[in-house]
Amino acid sequence: MFKELITDIFFDLDHTLWDFEKNSALTFEKILKEHQIDIDVPKFLEVYVPTNLSFWKLYREEQITKDELRYQRLKTVFDALQFEIIDDKIDSLAEAYIDQLSNNNHLFPNTIEILDYLRPKYRLHIITNGFQEIQDKKLKNANIYHYFDQIINSDMAGVKKPNPKIFQMALQKARTVAETSLMIGDSLEADILGAMSSGMHAIHFNGHNGPLHENCQMIHDLHEIKSFL
Repeated sequence: MFKELITDIFFDLDHTLWDFEKNSALTFEKILKEHQIDIDVPKFLEVYVPTNLSFWKLYREEQITKDELRYQRLKTVFDALQFEIIDDKIDSLAEAYIDQLSNNNHLFPNTIEILDYLRPKYRLHIITNGFQEIQDKKLKNANIYHYFDQIINSDMAGVKKPNPKIFQMALQKARTVAETSLMIGDSLEADILGAMSSGMHAIHFNGHNGPLHENCQMIHDLHEIKSFL
């Protein structure tokens, strides 16, 4: 479908190549213990995961700042679990989380295999809404930084996916055009609809068993990309 047309492939990073939930869980296990927070970690994570996604949506929509995201997602979880904790401790946890998150480097299955398969045939890039100060560390610690020509983040662009400006910046930096570019990501709203509204092709990596749709091709494992490229 795409093989004869595509020259450049843009990947999302978190939840697409880099296993955010697994790495996040390992980070919280470590920092909650280090900060002597006596709380059941699985219960904490059960509340944190959907809470974090909801706050990221607000951040993506420019309704909260980066600092508010970092603080409020933790504050909301502790409140929901009726766990008393002072603001200074939350701030310390938030800082430790950002500092240590990229120390864990688990990737989704078949990430290296598919990057090795694609790299000789296409120019590969990253478009991420993640914080600039840790996204490069994630890529380097997971040993996949060298696969990508351009790494575009929302701090650099001044806007977040699905804003068309970040896709336009990515295309300009990659010196390519939307018609020959493909976006692969996990978020229907941010990655898929955002890229398609900018004229790019898209493959939805539905690794979390989200609702089915007909906006574009959908895969559940990265190795399925070989079916299209």
